[in-house]
Amino acid sequence: MRKIILAVLAATVAVPTMAAPAAAQSTRELRRDRAEYQDARHEYRQALRHGDRRDIRDERRDLERARADYRQTLRERQWRGDAGHGAHRRPYARGNWNAPFRYQAFRPGAAIGRPFYGQRYWVNDPGRYRLPPARGYQRWVRHYDDVVLVDARRGRVIDVVRNFYR
Repeated sequence: MRKIILAVLAATVAVPTMAAPAAAQSTRELRRDRAEYQDARHEYRQALRHGDRRDIRDERRDLERARADYRQTLRERQWRGDAGHGAHRRPYARGNWNAPFRYQAFRPGAAIGRPFYGQRYWVNDPGRYRLPPARGYQRWVRHYDDVVLVDARRGRVIDVVRNFYR
């Protein structure tokens, strides 16, 4: 029994230290891809100014590859709404919920009015629902079965998790 307890304690201590290098590596990878994308953009602009058609074509191809790599790394790093919500359905199943306004499918970047992100619709404990923390003036807001991350100062949608409460 003592060996089992010691093994469990060792595993709980080792797990957080193993996750940290992966996060640092993805941050480094993201910075590197961003720098490569910016360099490729600069080279493409130089080719447009001073190069011939072949140089422009080659630099455009390099730019597209660098952009694709950067976006892929960014997608891998960003949080996604499918992070195990199906496995723990009970905390999310709060019954039917309807707002005093019609449903609208929001997209990131959209401007929305104050009634959609009033304090009564805030998700006060995002960690309980495995949502990343809202920073600064950002707020997680429930909109029917969706959860929307809103910049409360500007009224802009930052992220949307569709069918979160289903």
